[in-house]
Amino acid sequence: MGKRILLAGGGTAGHVSPLLATAAELTRRGHDVVALGTATGLEADLVPRAGVAFRAIPRVPFPRRPNGAAVRFPGAMAGALRATGRVIDEVAPDVVVGFGGFVSTPAYLVAHRRGIPIVVHEANSKAGLANRLGARYAAGVATNYASTELRGAVVTGMPLREEIVALAEALRRPRSATVARIEARLALGWPEDARAVLVMGGSLGASRLNSATAEAIPAIVGHGIYVLHITGRGKDDSPARALGDLAAKYRTQYVVREYEHDMASAYASVDAIVCRAGAVTVAEVSALGLPALYVPLPIGNGEQALNAAPAVAAGAAFVIENEWLTSAAVTLALEEILLDEDDRARITEAARSLGVLDGTARLADMIERVAT
Repeated sequence: MGKRILLAGGGTAGHVSPLLATAAELTRRGHDVVALGTATGLEADLVPRAGVAFRAIPRVPFPRRPNGAAVRFPGAMAGALRATGRVIDEVAPDVVVGFGGFVSTPAYLVAHRRGIPIVVHEANSKAGLANRLGARYAAGVATNYASTELRGAVVTGMPLREEIVALAEALRRPRSATVARIEARLALGWPEDARAVLVMGGSLGASRLNSATAEAIPAIVGHGIYVLHITGRGKDDSPARALGDLAAKYRTQYVVREYEHDMASAYASVDAIVCRAGAVTVAEVSALGLPALYVPLPIGNGEQALNAAPAVAAGAAFVIENEWLTSAAVTLALEEILLDEDDRARITEAARSLGVLDGTARLADMIERVAT
């Protein structure tokens, strides 16, 4: 018999992406799923678009310094708790599952007060404030990293989107891997045997990564490397200028896009990736066996550097610290990753050894156990 499950999380892709993957799996298993988020986060658009019922509560960031927001925080949190209580009364969930972020804190507190079982999933190597709180009350705690310090934690891996898992499985079979790569490259107008890299500027901190890559483009394409550069919305100025400055014979080697809806095709088209080190990105890249050059964004509690550390230690990735990010550093790293066949094969195998493809099923199993 299906259960009613409330999934809480939002604000960043690191919270929304695993929430959506988990929602899809739970729905497939016959459960009734509702997502809790805010009206201003990514979830307000992405969750309804995925066909998941959505309820919004006020966004209440936890203040990190004494200021006006800290003075207003108690009242704002009280309002969020009341709004969360109304949602929980309406949904009457058998279990509340939190993925961290501002939304999860009131969800954990209200569920605990009402005696509703809680499951926590922590994507980052270092747990955030909300999930450290939720773990105190949780009947189940799931983590993406073995190094994450949360009481009672079980490593389940990252819940991944179905299309990413399907691609990862295809890339592990030589024939289907060849077909996937050829189809993706032909769609970009690239040769079947192209050496190619995906650069993801993302959102936060995109400007520096985008500009360093744009400066490196003449040297990169000069090596015969093809580049798909996803800049983030409104952040394509320097890549667009770099494209315009290229000699005509090189322009097909550099594709610049603000956003990419079909990430599976983007991943399939390349041999390596340059990106930040958000937990979801690291999990996807590892599952796909893609050699990576990570440039951790130095924000929060330093979680991006920690997210990348296991891949670097395993020989599956390289890291450039944000303060040392230059066009020369990007060029040299890509030369090592892409131009040496033996190195690329070794790095690919190391990445696949880290990848977890059944993280969604593992988390769904935990949720079902707690809900019964």
